[in-house]
Amino acid sequence: MNRMRNQVQLIGRLGAKADVNHFESGKVKASFKLATKEVYKNAKGEKVEETTWHSLVAWGPAAEIIEKYTDKGSEIMVSGKLANRSYDDKDGNKKYITEVQVDDILLLGEKVSTP
Repeated sequence: MNRMRNQVQLIGRLGAKADVNHFESGKVKASFKLATKEVYKNAKGEKVEETTWHSLVAWGPAAEIIEKYTDKGSEIMVSGKLANRSYDDKDGNKKYITEVQVDDILLLGEKVSTP
């Protein structure tokens, strides 16, 4: 039962190429935005499309997959967990962030390449 707690699965498209950092320690981190789309009919019977943007971070092998095989528009499925963190901006104001910490990635469709 504990494995089901704080479990997130999303299928969507990357909004841009991931921002990948390679650290001196050998660790790799990829930060990226994923768009998910929901399509439904409203009370008037009109088709409505809503896009939600999610912030994601991947480490290690998952980050390397994101770096090597994805680009803007790539469709992927991720699973992971929600994490909250905060930081102080340059003006000393506390900012709060909720992001998905990616554990697993599944590449969907074809590799998208930019010219």
